[in-house]
Amino acid sequence: MGDSLDPRPVVVTDRLAGVGRVIGVTGSKGGIGKSVIAATLALALADRGNKVGLFDLDFTSPSDHVVLGVDRRFPTEEFGVEPHRVHGIELMSVAFFAGDAAVPLRGAETTSALLELLAITNWGDLDILLLDMPPGLGDTSLDVINLVPRLEFLLVGNGSRVVIESVHKALALLTELEVPMVGLLENMQWGDGSAVTTMAQEFAIPYLGSIPFDPGLEDALGSVHKLRKIAVYRGLVTLSELLAAE
Repeated sequence: MGDSLDPRPVVVTDRLAGVGRVIGVTGSKGGIGKSVIAATLALALADRGNKVGLFDLDFTSPSDHVVLGVDRRFPTEEFGVEPHRVHGIELMSVAFFAGDAAVPLRGAETTSALLELLAITNWGDLDILLLDMPPGLGDTSLDVINLVPRLEFLLVGNGSRVVIESVHKALALLTELEVPMVGLLENMQWGDGSAVTTMAQEFAIPYLGSIPFDPGLEDALGSVHKLRKIAVYRGLVTLSELLAAE
């Protein structure tokens, strides 16, 4: 009975009414550079003049603020919570509320926290909102699929056999759930990339290209000036142009 009276799902729809596209950046496992891709893609989109938002939904280990070099300061409130505007990006993260503390949520607590953040955040008018999803397809990801209207997924993978196996399962589930997919992006490419392109063909989704392994990435984290000079950013400029044109 309580769930049926929860007004927050309706509020979430209202909060996202001014957003053109909502794209969840997801990967099947941790450690494949999903957050780096999400944050750097947001930067590339903003640099080309798009109104872009970035929402870090990894409650366990939020890191978009680390990639972009943003202090964890509490958001301001006016008709809702206002995302921090940084480098042309409207950025929201649980890190702004939790600081250095871990956020040990379980089950229904995760759903409630997600609903609350979606319902209180005032995104305004955006061309694209990127959701940096937690690793895998657990409770948070499934809740986002149910709660966020017009959601599309951009999948990040690489040529590792372990990752390929996991991404294949994720694609099978998303296909079964009939979630629209922007396509599959190969990160930290090595080899010829044939395993990733073959998988994209199997599921009839676009192959969005590859981002080479970049030894300069670690030094660039936390500095948008340095991020703009490395191969990761250059590769995502092309993708940002594709997303903005659709």
